Amino acid sequence: MKKAIFLDRDGTINVEKHYLHKIEDFEFLPGVIEGLRLLVKANYLLVIITNQSGIGRGYYSEKDFHKLNDWMLETLDEQHVKVSKVYYCPHLPDANVKEYRVDCECRKPKLGMYMQAVKDFDIDLSQSFVIGDKIRDCAICKDTECRGFLIADNEKEEIIEDVKSGKYDRVSYRFSLLDCAKRIVEQK
Repeated sequence: MKKAIFLDRDGTINVEKHYLHKIEDFEFLPGVIEGLRLLVKANYLLVIITNQSGIGRGYYSEKDFHKLNDWMLETLDEQHVKVSKVYYCPHLPDANVKEYRVDCECRKPKLGMYMQAVKDFDIDLSQSFVIGDKIRDCAICKDTECRGFLIADNEKEEIIEDVKSGKYDRVSYRFSLLDCAKRIVEQK
């Protein structure tokens, strides 16, 4: 079995922007590349798990998503960061685009995308972590042995409160993906 890092995309890997779908609007957060390199060097598979409701809302197409996604993966690959796969959910129960109007099992906080990755890559959740910027990104930590980190800063005080509330006892917070990566690698 393999160990993995499940990563949210917007607000975790890149600067959160309103329904990001254009390459020219994409900005990696500070320290992300270095943090991801540390995790790859420690033999973690990197798996991105992202809700993309902008597709269902009609703000951009799956083609737009794939164009940005391919660019991001190529850019990371050039920096010696290999992402094993990106799982995304375009669904919403009240989506504007009819084909995406689904109450699915993949939209976070549901675990469909996580469980598909576990199956696809034979992932050992007891050796794995999730990194996100919203408590729903760490939903898998609630009922499994997977541990998680939320990226919190002074503008995201609710994250710190969510963690302190004890809703998820295997989730802690750090101030950047690089901080999370250092902590994970130190936990060997």
